[in-house]
Amino acid sequence: MAPSGPGRVRRRCRRVLYWIPVVFIGLLLGWSYYAYAVQLCIVSMENIGEQVVCLIAYHLLFAMFVWSYWKTIFTLPMNPSKEFHLSYAEKELLEREPRGEAHQEILRRAAKDLPIYTRTMSGAIRYCDRCQLIKPDRCHHCSVCDKCILKMDHHCPWVNNCVGFSNYKFFLLFLAYSLLYCLFIAATDLQYFIKFWTNGLPDTQAKFHIMFLFFAAAMFSVSLSSLFGYHCWLVSKNKSTLEAFRSPVFRHGTDKNGFSLGFSKNMRQVFGDEKKYWLLPVFSSLGDGCSFPTCLVNQDPEQPSTPAGLNPASKNPENHQFPAKPLRDSQSHLLTDSQSWTESSTNAGKDKAGLSNPALTMENET
Repeated sequence: MAPSGPGRVRRRCRRVLYWIPVVFIGLLLGWSYYAYAVQLCIVSMENIGEQVVCLIAYHLLFAMFVWSYWKTIFTLPMNPSKEFHLSYAEKELLEREPRGEAHQEILRRAAKDLPIYTRTMSGAIRYCDRCQLIKPDRCHHCSVCDKCILKMDHHCPWVNNCVGFSNYKFFLLFLAYSLLYCLFIAATDLQYFIKFWTNGLPDTQAKFHIMFLFFAAAMFSVSLSSLFGYHCWLVSKNKSTLEAFRSPVFRHGTDKNGFSLGFSKNMRQVFGDEKKYWLLPVFSSLGDGCSFPTCLVNQDPEQPSTPAGLNPASKNPENHQFPAKPLRDSQSHLLTDSQSWTESSTNAGKDKAGLSNPALTMENET
């Protein structure tokens, strides 16, 4: 049924309102450029060498700030691939059958070959009624975008976009360069800010730009430093903002460090293997966003225990303590030298890959 006229108008109005924070940042950035480059560097600085150095450094930070901000805003969030969507026949079966064992059987068949290891808090398969798909690991439904977003971190109003797998690196660089931008302005503007209060500046409009420029840069530096520090901690632990508030649930239970592979590998998962791209807002993250290597340390309660001193993988390749499904090629190399993934277990995993997921129950999530 087609949406009504008033409903369509309300949605369009909301879309326009969502851009207000972005427009505010854009206007603030434009004013800061005029205040620093023109009123401070060109009008107020008397030393030519100081002018040149400050303008070159400023424009470098300004360019990286704008570039990373642009990429964060206009990089579309990635959605689950077709393999996670239910087929037309499966959708019809779900609608036709009463909720219960029939639904569970349909989802069991649909999820048995998918690389998913996380569950809901009740241990059920993570299924989205809105998108009619089985959620990949670390995927969540965004109520603002009305879509399931791969490795969703949060929906950020300051970029009017979901921050997730496709643009999380850009978001981190945006925080880093905006923080450096503010710190650089505050540091180079400080001596002129002091002159303002000691009447050392000529009585022109430049001194008011200098004063407000320092206040704005100092205040944003404080807030950005805390936010950037928090996200650096998240990267070091291989967590998203959502996972920091609610730990992911695996078959064996909740594990707050289930996706952590160690500091170095956690960094590489976000920034990539080639360090020359780390500081540039170009996509270099590892993987496809649908599957992630895990480092589970707890024995699966559904699998039989193994006597001490025996390697469960060497005895029976199906009794892994880690997920039995194969990782994507772009992710699996992160675990080649991990202590939790022994060489014998890896070889056994190559011999026996693609095991079916156990019987799962369904829980509706939106």
